[in-house]
Amino acid sequence: MTQIVVLPHEEYCPEGAVIEAPAGTSICEALLDNDIAIEHACEMSCACTTCHVIVREGNQSLNPSDENEDDMLDRAWGLHPLSRLSCQAIVGQTSLVVEIPKYSINHAKENH
Repeated sequence: MTQIVVLPHEEYCPEGAVIEAPAGTSICEALLDNDIAIEHACEMSCACTTCHVIVREGNQSLNPSDENEDDMLDRAWGLHPLSRLSCQAIVGQTSLVVEIPKYSINHAKENH
């Protein structure tokens, strides 16, 4: 099991969390399995950016992003060099520190 430290997020994880996930699991799945209800409007199909996270530590242990993920990330709010779509970032053996950005681009949630 790999340890994932989730930094505090006002809505999803106000106190922060330390969770465990088996290697081969996406960060999104790990968060959801541990009751951290990160948005994932496209049901983890790499068709939106609502599950955008910033992997502050351990990024090198994740699978590399592909062209489709990189194209989607270009649309993410608060893009950072360590940004990943959590539905596409597969946990390896190295511990991670993950930040969920304050905002996402989700028109349905914003009542548009």
